[in-house]
Amino acid sequence: MKFTKLGRVAALAAAGALLLSSCASNEAPADESEDTTGGETSSISGTLNGVGASSMGGAQTVWIAGFQTANPDVTVNYDPAGSGAGVEAITSGGADYAGSDAVLEADATSPVCAADGYPVNLPVYISPVAVVFNLEGIDSLNMDAETIANIFKGEITNWNDEAIASQNEGVELPDQAITAVHRSDESGTTENFAEYLSAVAPDTWDAEPDKVFPYEGGEGAQQTSGVIDAVTNNQGTIGYADASRAGELGTVALKVGEEYVEFSADAAAAVVETATIEEGRQDGDLAFEIDRTTTESGVYPLVLVSYTVACSSYEDAEKGALVHAYLTHVISEEGQQAAADEAGSAPISASIRDQITESIAGMVE
Repeated sequence: MKFTKLGRVAALAAAGALLLSSCASNEAPADESEDTTGGETSSISGTLNGVGASSMGGAQTVWIAGFQTANPDVTVNYDPAGSGAGVEAITSGGADYAGSDAVLEADATSPVCAADGYPVNLPVYISPVAVVFNLEGIDSLNMDAETIANIFKGEITNWNDEAIASQNEGVELPDQAITAVHRSDESGTTENFAEYLSAVAPDTWDAEPDKVFPYEGGEGAQQTSGVIDAVTNNQGTIGYADASRAGELGTVALKVGEEYVEFSADAAAAVVETATIEEGRQDGDLAFEIDRTTTESGVYPLVLVSYTVACSSYEDAEKGALVHAYLTHVISEEGQQAAADEAGSAPISASIRDQITESIAGMVE
Protein backbone atom coordinates (compact mmCIF):
# COMPACT_ATOMS: atom_id res chain seq x y z
CA MET A 1 0.00 0.00 0.00
CA LYS A 2 1.32 3.44 -0.94
CA PHE A 3 0.42 6.53 1.01
CA THR A 4 -1.35 9.46 -0.58
CA LYS A 5 0.66 12.48 -1.66
CA LEU A 6 0.70 15.78 0.16
CA GLY A 7 -1.65 17.22 -2.43
CA ARG A 8 -4.45 15.23 -0.81
CA VAL A 9 -3.80 16.56 2.70
CA ALA A 10 -6.08 19.58 2.45
CA ALA A 11 -8.87 17.53 0.94
CA LEU A 12 -8.59 14.93 3.70
CA ALA A 13 -8.75 17.59 6.38
CA ALA A 14 -11.81 19.22 4.85
CA ALA A 15 -13.62 15.93 4.42
CA GLY A 16 -12.55 14.43 7.73
CA ALA A 17 -15.97 14.28 9.37
CA LEU A 18 -17.64 12.72 6.34
CA LEU A 19 -14.85 10.19 5.89
CA LEU A 20 -14.96 9.09 9.51
CA SER A 21 -18.73 8.79 9.46
CA SER A 22 -18.63 6.51 6.43
CA CYS A 23 -16.16 4.21 8.19
CA ALA A 24 -18.17 3.93 11.40
CA SER A 25 -19.91 0.76 12.58
CA ASN A 26 -22.46 -0.84 10.23
CA GLU A 27 -24.57 -1.70 13.26
CA ALA A 28 -27.27 0.61 14.58
CA PRO A 29 -25.78 4.13 14.47
CA ALA A 30 -24.89 5.91 17.66
CA ASP A 31 -26.84 9.01 18.63
CA GLU A 32 -25.49 12.05 16.87
CA SER A 33 -24.03 14.81 18.97
CA GLU A 34 -22.47 18.17 18.30
CA ASP A 35 -18.66 18.28 17.99
CA THR A 36 -17.84 21.21 20.26
CA THR A 37 -14.33 21.52 18.82
CA GLY A 38 -15.30 22.01 15.21
CA GLY A 39 -19.04 22.34 14.93
CA GLU A 40 -19.43 19.07 13.02
CA THR A 41 -21.80 16.23 13.90
CA SER A 42 -20.18 13.10 15.34
CA SER A 43 -21.64 9.65 14.87
CA ILE A 44 -18.56 7.57 15.65
CA SER A 45 -18.49 5.14 18.55
CA GLY A 46 -16.27 2.48 20.05
CA THR A 47 -13.33 1.99 22.39
CA LEU A 48 -9.61 2.59 21.92
CA ASN A 49 -6.96 1.21 24.25
CA GLY A 50 -3.49 2.72 24.43
CA VAL A 51 -0.46 1.93 26.57
CA GLY A 52 2.87 3.67 26.82
CA ALA A 53 5.08 6.56 27.81
CA SER A 54 4.37 8.14 31.17
CA SER A 55 6.01 11.35 29.96
CA MET A 56 3.02 12.12 27.74
CA GLY A 57 0.48 11.00 30.35
CA GLY A 58 -0.70 14.55 31.05
CA ALA A 59 -1.06 15.31 27.36
CA GLN A 60 -2.98 12.09 26.77
CA THR A 61 -5.39 13.01 29.55
CA VAL A 62 -6.11 16.36 27.90
CA TRP A 63 -6.41 14.87 24.41
CA ILE A 64 -8.75 12.15 25.59
CA ALA A 65 -10.98 14.60 27.47
CA GLY A 66 -11.31 16.87 24.44
CA PHE A 67 -11.93 14.00 22.03
CA GLN A 68 -14.53 12.31 24.23
CA THR A 69 -16.33 15.61 24.76
CA ALA A 70 -16.66 15.98 21.00
CA ASN A 71 -17.46 12.27 20.55
CA PRO A 72 -19.45 11.11 23.60
CA ASP A 73 -19.96 7.59 22.23
CA VAL A 74 -16.22 6.94 22.09
CA THR A 75 -14.09 5.76 25.02
CA VAL A 76 -10.30 6.13 24.93
CA ASN A 77 -8.16 4.49 27.61
CA TYR A 78 -4.46 5.21 28.08
CA ASP A 79 -2.25 3.41 30.60
CA PRO A 80 0.98 5.40 31.22
CA ALA A 81 2.93 2.26 32.09
CA GLY A 82 6.10 3.34 30.26
CA SER A 83 7.50 3.18 26.75
CA GLY A 84 8.67 -0.41 27.12
CA ALA A 85 5.19 -1.52 28.10
CA GLY A 86 3.73 0.40 25.19
CA VAL A 87 6.04 -1.22 22.67
CA GLU A 88 5.23 -4.66 24.09
CA ALA A 89 1.51 -3.93 23.95
CA ILE A 90 1.38 -2.79 20.31
CA THR A 91 3.68 -5.53 19.01
CA SER A 92 1.79 -8.26 20.85
CA GLY A 93 -1.66 -6.99 19.90
CA GLY A 94 -2.55 -5.91 23.42
CA ALA A 95 -3.30 -2.29 22.48
CA ASP A 96 -4.72 -0.32 19.55
CA TYR A 97 -1.95 2.26 19.77
CA ALA A 98 1.10 2.89 21.91
CA GLY A 99 3.05 5.83 23.28
CA SER A 100 6.83 5.66 23.19
CA ASP A 101 9.67 8.10 23.84
CA ALA A 102 11.87 5.96 21.58
CA VAL A 103 11.07 4.82 18.07
CA LEU A 104 9.87 1.33 17.31
CA GLU A 105 12.26 -0.70 15.17
CA ALA A 106 11.82 -0.40 11.41
CA ASP A 107 11.04 -4.11 10.98
CA ALA A 108 8.53 -4.37 13.85
CA THR A 109 5.14 -5.97 13.23
CA SER A 110 1.78 -5.96 15.01
CA PRO A 111 -1.19 -8.34 14.77
CA VAL A 112 -3.59 -5.37 14.87
CA CYS A 113 -2.22 -4.12 11.54
CA ALA A 114 -3.75 -5.13 8.22
CA ALA A 115 -1.91 -7.60 6.00
CA ASP A 116 -0.47 -4.72 3.97
CA GLY A 117 -0.01 -2.51 7.03
CA TYR A 118 2.79 -2.03 9.51
CA PRO A 119 3.52 0.02 12.66
CA VAL A 120 4.52 3.64 12.11
CA ASN A 121 6.08 6.14 14.50
CA LEU A 122 4.18 9.44 14.59
CA PRO A 123 5.78 12.34 16.53
CA VAL A 124 2.91 13.90 18.46
CA TYR A 125 4.59 15.21 21.63
CA ILE A 126 7.77 17.30 21.85
CA SER A 127 9.20 18.23 25.21
CA PRO A 128 12.57 19.02 26.77
CA VAL A 129 13.99 16.50 29.22
CA ALA A 130 14.99 18.36 32.37
CA VAL A 131 17.90 17.41 34.59
CA VAL A 132 16.34 18.14 37.98
CA PHE A 133 17.96 18.37 41.40
CA ASN A 134 17.12 19.14 45.02
CA LEU A 135 19.57 21.40 46.83
CA GLU A 136 18.40 23.86 49.46
CA GLY A 137 18.65 27.46 48.26
CA ILE A 138 19.80 26.63 44.71
CA ASP A 139 17.36 26.86 41.80
CA SER A 140 19.64 26.51 38.78
CA LEU A 141 23.06 25.12 37.90
CA ASN A 142 25.18 25.06 34.76
CA MET A 143 26.62 21.76 33.58
CA ASP A 144 28.20 20.37 30.45
CA ALA A 145 27.37 16.90 29.17
CA GLU A 146 30.57 15.35 30.51
CA THR A 147 29.78 16.48 34.05
CA ILE A 148 26.23 15.12 33.86
CA ALA A 149 27.52 11.82 32.48
CA ASN A 150 30.07 11.47 35.28
CA ILE A 151 27.42 12.20 37.92
CA PHE A 152 25.04 9.52 36.64
CA LYS A 153 27.90 7.04 36.20
CA GLY A 154 28.89 7.60 39.82
CA GLU A 155 32.28 9.17 39.02
CA ILE A 156 31.34 12.55 40.52
CA THR A 157 29.88 11.91 43.97
CA ASN A 158 29.85 15.26 45.80
CA TRP A 159 28.08 18.51 45.00
CA ASN A 160 31.14 20.68 45.62
CA ASP A 161 33.24 18.72 43.11
CA GLU A 162 35.46 21.00 41.04
CA ALA A 163 33.78 19.92 37.80
CA ILE A 164 30.50 21.41 39.05
CA ALA A 165 31.96 24.35 40.95
CA SER A 166 34.04 25.56 37.99
CA GLN A 167 30.90 26.02 35.91
CA ASN A 168 28.97 27.80 38.68
CA GLU A 169 31.09 30.64 40.00
CA GLY A 170 29.43 32.46 42.88
CA VAL A 171 27.18 29.53 43.79
CA GLU A 172 27.83 28.11 47.25
CA LEU A 173 27.69 24.38 46.64
CA PRO A 174 27.32 22.16 49.71
CA ASP A 175 29.78 19.51 50.81
CA GLN A 176 27.10 16.90 50.32
CA ALA A 177 26.88 13.51 48.66
CA ILE A 178 25.06 13.24 45.34
CA THR A 179 22.29 10.68 44.91
CA ALA A 180 21.66 10.17 41.19
CA VAL A 181 18.16 8.87 40.44
CA HIS A 182 17.48 6.98 37.21
CA ARG A 183 14.53 5.10 35.74
CA SER A 184 14.43 1.47 36.86
CA ASP A 185 11.85 0.47 34.23
CA GLU A 186 12.35 0.40 30.47
CA SER A 187 12.04 4.02 29.48
CA GLY A 188 12.19 6.06 26.31
CA THR A 189 13.15 9.02 28.47
CA THR A 190 16.23 7.07 29.55
CA GLU A 191 17.04 6.29 25.92
CA ASN A 192 16.75 9.97 24.93
CA PHE A 193 18.88 10.97 27.92
CA ALA A 194 21.48 8.36 26.97
CA GLU A 195 21.45 9.38 23.30
CA TYR A 196 22.29 12.95 24.29
CA LEU A 197 25.14 11.97 26.60
CA SER A 198 26.48 9.37 24.18
CA ALA A 199 26.55 11.92 21.36
CA VAL A 200 27.98 14.89 23.27
CA ALA A 201 30.22 13.10 25.81
CA PRO A 202 31.04 9.77 24.11
CA ASP A 203 34.33 9.21 25.93
CA THR A 204 32.53 9.35 29.27
CA TRP A 205 29.12 7.83 28.44
CA ASP A 206 30.46 4.70 26.77
CA ALA A 207 27.30 2.56 26.91
CA GLU A 208 25.06 2.09 23.89
CA PRO A 209 21.85 4.14 24.28
CA ASP A 210 18.99 1.93 25.40
CA LYS A 211 15.68 2.06 27.27
CA VAL A 212 17.41 0.37 30.22
CA PHE A 213 19.74 2.49 32.35
CA PRO A 214 23.18 0.97 31.71
CA TYR A 215 25.25 1.60 34.84
CA GLU A 216 25.16 0.23 38.36
CA GLY A 217 24.78 2.41 41.42
CA GLY A 218 22.53 5.36 42.07
CA GLU A 219 18.86 4.97 42.89
CA GLY A 220 16.24 3.50 40.55
CA ALA A 221 12.63 4.63 40.40
CA GLN A 222 9.61 3.52 38.39
CA GLN A 223 8.17 5.85 35.76
CA THR A 224 8.41 9.64 35.57
CA SER A 225 6.43 10.12 38.77
CA GLY A 226 8.79 7.83 40.68
CA VAL A 227 11.86 9.80 39.62
CA ILE A 228 10.25 13.13 40.51
CA ASP A 229 9.12 11.80 43.90
CA ALA A 230 12.58 10.43 44.70
CA VAL A 231 14.28 13.72 43.83
CA THR A 232 11.66 15.83 45.61
CA ASN A 233 11.69 13.85 48.83
CA ASN A 234 15.43 13.85 49.45
CA GLN A 235 18.10 16.55 49.58
CA GLY A 236 21.19 16.12 47.41
CA THR A 237 19.36 14.21 44.69
CA ILE A 238 19.51 14.62 40.92
CA GLY A 239 17.47 12.94 38.18
CA TYR A 240 16.06 13.34 34.68
CA ALA A 241 12.42 13.57 33.61
CA ASP A 242 10.03 15.18 31.18
CA ALA A 243 10.35 18.91 31.86
CA SER A 244 6.60 19.28 32.42
CA ARG A 245 7.10 17.48 35.73
CA ALA A 246 10.01 19.58 37.02
CA GLY A 247 7.75 21.68 39.27
CA GLU A 248 9.68 23.57 41.95
CA LEU A 249 12.82 21.46 41.65
CA GLY A 250 16.12 23.00 40.61
CA THR A 251 17.06 22.51 36.96
CA VAL A 252 20.30 22.30 34.99
CA ALA A 253 21.16 24.60 32.09
CA LEU A 254 23.05 22.58 29.47
CA LYS A 255 26.24 23.78 27.83
CA VAL A 256 25.54 24.16 24.11
CA GLY A 257 28.46 25.57 22.19
CA GLU A 258 29.81 28.40 24.32
CA GLU A 259 26.62 29.14 26.25
CA TYR A 260 24.40 27.48 28.84
CA VAL A 261 20.80 26.98 27.75
CA GLU A 262 17.84 26.54 30.08
CA PHE A 263 15.12 24.20 28.91
CA SER A 264 12.04 25.64 27.23
CA ALA A 265 9.42 24.42 24.79
CA ASP A 266 10.72 26.80 22.11
CA ALA A 267 14.33 25.67 22.55
CA ALA A 268 13.23 22.03 22.30
CA ALA A 269 11.10 22.66 19.21
CA ALA A 270 14.02 24.43 17.51
CA VAL A 271 16.21 21.32 17.53
CA VAL A 272 13.37 19.11 16.23
CA GLU A 273 12.85 21.38 13.21
CA THR A 274 16.36 20.46 12.05
CA ALA A 275 15.76 16.70 12.47
CA THR A 276 15.71 14.23 9.58
CA ILE A 277 13.84 10.96 9.06
CA GLU A 278 15.93 7.90 9.87
CA GLU A 279 17.09 5.92 6.87
CA GLY A 280 15.44 2.60 6.09
CA ARG A 281 11.94 3.58 7.25
CA GLN A 282 8.79 2.58 5.39
CA ASP A 283 6.38 5.11 3.87
CA GLY A 284 4.72 7.18 6.57
CA ASP A 285 7.08 6.16 9.38
CA LEU A 286 8.27 9.46 10.83
CA ALA A 287 11.11 8.32 13.08
CA PHE A 288 13.25 11.41 13.65
CA GLU A 289 17.02 11.53 13.89
CA ILE A 290 17.97 14.49 16.09
CA ASP A 291 21.32 16.28 16.03
CA ARG A 292 22.23 16.16 19.72
CA THR A 293 25.64 17.74 19.05
CA THR A 294 24.29 21.02 17.70
CA THR A 295 26.02 24.18 18.88
CA GLU A 296 23.37 26.54 17.53
CA SER A 297 22.51 29.35 19.92
CA GLY A 298 19.33 28.98 21.96
CA VAL A 299 18.77 25.30 21.11
CA TYR A 300 18.17 22.69 23.84
CA PRO A 301 19.32 19.31 22.46
CA LEU A 302 18.20 17.14 25.39
CA VAL A 303 14.76 16.82 23.90
CA LEU A 304 12.19 14.07 24.00
CA VAL A 305 10.12 13.35 20.93
CA SER A 306 7.34 11.06 22.03
CA TYR A 307 5.60 9.02 19.38
CA THR A 308 2.22 7.49 18.92
CA VAL A 309 2.91 4.07 17.45
CA ALA A 310 -0.04 3.04 15.31
CA CYS A 311 -0.71 0.96 12.20
CA SER A 312 -0.48 2.43 8.72
CA SER A 313 -3.72 0.48 8.18
CA TYR A 314 -5.71 -1.72 10.54
CA GLU A 315 -7.05 -5.25 10.27
CA ASP A 316 -10.27 -3.93 11.81
CA ALA A 317 -11.41 -1.06 9.56
CA GLU A 318 -13.69 0.41 12.23
CA LYS A 319 -10.79 0.46 14.69
CA GLY A 320 -8.66 2.16 12.08
CA ALA A 321 -11.31 4.86 11.64
CA LEU A 322 -11.35 5.47 15.41
CA VAL A 323 -7.57 5.72 15.62
CA HIS A 324 -7.58 8.09 12.65
CA ALA A 325 -10.19 10.29 14.30
CA TYR A 326 -8.34 10.37 17.60
CA LEU A 327 -4.97 11.14 16.04
CA THR A 328 -6.52 13.86 13.90
CA HIS A 329 -7.64 15.49 17.14
CA VAL A 330 -4.24 14.94 18.82
CA ILE A 331 -2.28 16.69 16.04
CA SER A 332 -4.78 19.49 15.49
CA GLU A 333 -3.79 23.00 16.50
CA GLU A 334 -6.36 22.84 19.31
CA GLY A 335 -5.11 19.48 20.56
CA GLN A 336 -1.47 20.52 20.48
CA GLN A 337 -2.20 23.80 22.24
CA ALA A 338 -4.17 21.99 24.95
CA ALA A 339 -1.16 19.74 25.58
CA ALA A 340 1.16 22.74 25.64
CA ASP A 341 -1.05 24.49 28.20
CA GLU A 342 -1.30 21.40 30.41
CA ALA A 343 2.12 19.79 30.04
CA GLY A 344 4.40 22.57 28.78
CA SER A 345 5.15 20.68 25.57
CA ALA A 346 6.03 22.30 22.25
CA PRO A 347 3.24 22.17 19.65
CA ILE A 348 4.27 20.35 16.49
CA SER A 349 4.87 22.51 13.43
CA ALA A 350 2.54 22.76 10.44
CA SER A 351 5.00 20.74 8.34
CA ILE A 352 5.04 17.87 10.85
CA ARG A 353 1.23 18.02 11.07
CA ASP A 354 1.02 17.67 7.29
CA GLN A 355 3.36 14.67 7.31
CA ILE A 356 1.35 12.91 10.02
CA THR A 357 -1.91 13.65 8.21
CA GLU A 358 -0.52 11.93 5.13
CA SER A 359 0.79 9.01 7.19
CA ILE A 360 -2.58 8.25 8.80
CA ALA A 361 -4.60 8.59 5.59
CA GLY A 362 -4.33 4.86 4.96
CA MET A 363 -6.23 4.09 8.16
CA VAL A 364 -9.49 5.10 6.48
CA GLU A 365 -8.89 3.96 2.91
